[in-house]
Amino acid sequence: MAAKMRWQKIGASQRVETGWWHSIPNFSRVNRASNSFIYTNKPQVRFTATGGKAVSANKLPPHALLPNLMLWRSLLIATVSTHRFLLRPALSILSFFSTPRKGLLSLQDNPLLRKIFKGTLYNHFCAGENSQEVKATINSIKHMGFRGVILTYAAEVVVDKTSEEDIGDGAVQSKDESTPGALREHPQDQAIEEWRKGVLKTVEMIGEGDYLALKFTGAGPAVSSALETQKPIPGQMFKALEDVCNEAVNRKARILVDAEQHFVQTGIDLVAMELMQKYNRNGQAIVFNTYQAYLKRTPQVLQKHLKEAQKGDFVLGIKLVRGAYINSEPRHLINDTKEETDISYDSIAHKLLHGQYPLEEHVDEPLPRSELFLATHNRASVLKAYELQQAHEKEGLPLTKVQYGQLLGMADGVSCALLQLKQEAVNNGSAIPPEAYKCLSWGTLEECISYLLRRAVENRDAVTRTEEEYYALKKEAMRRLLRKSS
Repeated sequence: MAAKMRWQKIGASQRVETGWWHSIPNFSRVNRASNSFIYTNKPQVRFTATGGKAVSANKLPPHALLPNLMLWRSLLIATVSTHRFLLRPALSILSFFSTPRKGLLSLQDNPLLRKIFKGTLYNHFCAGENSQEVKATINSIKHMGFRGVILTYAAEVVVDKTSEEDIGDGAVQSKDESTPGALREHPQDQAIEEWRKGVLKTVEMIGEGDYLALKFTGAGPAVSSALETQKPIPGQMFKALEDVCNEAVNRKARILVDAEQHFVQTGIDLVAMELMQKYNRNGQAIVFNTYQAYLKRTPQVLQKHLKEAQKGDFVLGIKLVRGAYINSEPRHLINDTKEETDISYDSIAHKLLHGQYPLEEHVDEPLPRSELFLATHNRASVLKAYELQQAHEKEGLPLTKVQYGQLLGMADGVSCALLQLKQEAVNNGSAIPPEAYKCLSWGTLEECISYLLRRAVENRDAVTRTEEEYYALKKEAMRRLLRKSS
C-alpha cells in the first residue's frame, strides 16, 4: 500500500540547483583575481575551462553589466551571505517570518516591515507581486540581453511521505470498486482548479521564447498520490495540463516540468513523456523534463527516454540540473561526492552535444532530435558546453540546441559572462551565440517568504561560489566608485 502524505502550504521553490555541494565553481580561490571571469581594466586573453585560448575578453568584468541598483543590492546580500555573524541572525529572522504573524509582526499589516523585506530580499530574488511588477522585471531582464525568463508561481503545495494517519480529511483519493486500482475522481478537485488558474495567470505574463515552470505536486493530494503510485493522473489534471500547454504554444513559450522527490519522480516522468509525445513534434521541443545529475540512476533514465523519443519520433526536451532535494532524498540514491556529480553532469551534457547516448561510448545508432537546457550556476560546466558548441560550429558538425539558466539574484557572474560571450559571438559572426535565461518566482511577499528562506540557505551552503560572487561584486562596486570620483 502506498505511503500516505502530509500536506503543508509553503512558498515555491523553482530551483536551478541546491544542496550542500551544489554549483561550487571549479576555480581556485587563490587565483580569484585572475580567473577567466574576473577582468581587469587592461586588455587580456581569456582561457576557457579546458585551457584552450578563446576570443579576447571584454575589458570590463561581467558584473559591469548589472544596473547600479541591482549591483548594490547584490553586494548587500552577498555581504550578509559570506559573513556568519550577519547570516545567522538573518536566517533566524527569515525563519521567524516564514510563519504567519499577527499585528506589528505581520508582513501584511506592518508597512515598515513590508517595505524593508520587499526592498531588499524580495526584489532581489523575486519578480513581483502582480502582473504589472512581473512584466516590468521581465522587460528589464530582457533589456540586459537575456534571451528570456523562466517564470513560476510561488504559491504551491509540497508533500512529505509520512504515516497513513497524517493524510487529513482533504484528500480526494479513493478506490473505485468497479474499476480496480483506479482513482475515483472528485467532480471538481479544488486544488487542481486553483493550480490551473494560477498557472494560466502565470502564462499570461510571459512571451515568445520564455519558459513556464510547472511543479505537478502543487496541484494537490490526488495528483501526487497518482504520481507516487504511477497511476494515471486525474482527468481534470490532464485537461489542465493541456490548457496550459496550448496557451504556452499560442504565446510561443515553452514548458519546463520540475523534478521532484524520488517517490513521485517516476510518475512525473511518465506524464512529461506523454506531454512530449503530444507537443514535441515538427522538430521543436515545447515541453522539457528535468533530469537531476546527482541521482545515480539519471544516465539510465535519460537513455531510456531518448530511446522512447526515437521510437515515438518526437523531440526530447532535456533540462539538466545537479539536484534539488539532497536534504530529503535517501542518501544511497545520490552520488557519493560532489565531484562525482560534476562528472555526471558534464558527461551527460557532452554526450548529448556530441550526439551520443549517455551510456554509450560510440554512436551505434543516431540520437533522436533533442534540445538541452543547462540549468546551472557552475561556471566550468557552462564554459565547457559552450566551448564544445563553438568547436562543432567551427568544424561544421551537427549542433544540438542548448540554452543556459540561472536563478534571479544568484550567479550573476555566470549569467553576465554568458551575455558577454553572446556579444562576442555576434561580433564574430557566430550562428550560435549563447542564450541565457533568468529563473523567476512571482507571488505576494507572504507567498514568497519561504522561497526567500531557501535562497538564503542555499547561499549559506554554497560557500565557495558565494564568496567568489562577493569578491567580484565588491571589486565592481569599487571600480564604479573610483570611476565616479575621477
